[in-house]
Amino acid sequence: MEGPTMSNTDDLKGRTKEAAGDLTDNDRLKREGKADRAEGKVKDLVDGARDKAGDVADKVRDVFDGDKK
Repeated sequence: MEGPTMSNTDDLKGRTKEAAGDLTDNDRLKREGKADRAEGKVKDLVDGARDKAGDVADKVRDVFDGDKK
């Protein structure tokens, strides 16, 4: 089983800050929480793009390796 990813950690941290900001009526804390959650989403997108690029590179490599056989 995989451990928590950084994006999941950012999301949890952001949700916690947002909830604390709501409870204490602290707008700064709420904004920080939203920023943390957005950072987590960006990390998810980057990880997904990295995975896709790796898949494409593998397919290209397979095509060229197939030509050598």
